[in-house]
Amino acid sequence: MQIACFLFDGITALDIVGPYEVLQRLPEADVRFVAKQAGEIRTDNKFLALVADHGIDEITEPDIVVVPGGFATRALEHDEETLDWIRAVDANTTWTTSVCTGSMLLAAAGLLEGKEATSHWASLPRLADYGAIPTARRVVEQGKVITAAGVSSGIDMGLTLAAKIAGDEFAQAVQLGIEYDPQPPFDAGSVEKAPDQIVELLANMYAGRV
Repeated sequence: MQIACFLFDGITALDIVGPYEVLQRLPEADVRFVAKQAGEIRTDNKFLALVADHGIDEITEPDIVVVPGGFATRALEHDEETLDWIRAVDANTTWTTSVCTGSMLLAAAGLLEGKEATSHWASLPRLADYGAIPTARRVVEQGKVITAAGVSSGIDMGLTLAAKIAGDEFAQAVQLGIEYDPQPPFDAGSVEKAPDQIVELLANMYAGRV
């Protein structure tokens, strides 16, 4: 079972590392890190490097594709080479998935038209620009397409997919193995829960990066 994890400069690391930690435990998993060209890929803050072992021309028929997000997806929404690859692999995937603003790339590729989908809350309304139906759930399933909301929700998506492939007990064993038992020190993990001043603070931080 080939799992293609798409990388690009400006990626948010946990968007891909979270699902990877779950999906690489699936029986017969064959994980391939892929980018437009093979080589080093720098994350959004440039501190961390990931390595793509394959270029997109080498990975053409994965069983699962995971498309992560990051600020760089804004530009990739108009990058036809990336969008063409997403369309091409989706034609043969068993599962097409995204995390955070990775769903914007699925949408820009035309894969979410008329479908419910989620994304990071700051980008969620823009899904409608591509004909998708923005849905503020943490994980949204629409046939073989599974989209996850912001960053940490990629772990939830991975567990959801693991359960569909290998069963609930296997997915729960993976959850236990990675000790995924969130108990955050603050209850500010969604825009609905965070105080207004925290939402404003983050919006200002984002404004300097987009």
